[in-house]
Amino acid sequence: MKIRKAQPEDHQALLGIWEQSVRASHDFLSEQDIQTLLPMVRDQALPGLEVWVLCDEASAPMGFMGLDNNKLEALFISPTSFRRGGGKAMLEHARVLKGELQVDVNEQNPRAVAFYLSNGFVVTGRSSTDSQGLPFPLLHLSEARRSAA
Repeated sequence: MKIRKAQPEDHQALLGIWEQSVRASHDFLSEQDIQTLLPMVRDQALPGLEVWVLCDEASAPMGFMGLDNNKLEALFISPTSFRRGGGKAMLEHARVLKGELQVDVNEQNPRAVAFYLSNGFVVTGRSSTDSQGLPFPLLHLSEARRSAA
């Protein structure tokens, strides 16, 4: 696996990864919810965030993350690549770039919550709605300060 900066020509493939990943992991979203979110990801998130692409040995995209300073705004892995270390690799890459990270996670996505908690994050707050004001509670997480060795 390798991680590289996204290029505009990656956006269509990344949008496909986003949709596949959401369908596999966000079972609390309706089809209408997904169709409402898709243009926001396409038109705002992908062009507006610092996006990094996780690629397989053949350089094919298998996941991506979007950063806004030290806040991880997006981390999506293709379902065919779940549980292969790509998410951890992306977190480590983000830490090298930005230091201690923050992330908001849908409370209704227990696998994502468990992933972040197992990777050094702690819950620092909760919102009853998402950033669009929709009734999808968010957990606000920050990395636990690492003690100096």
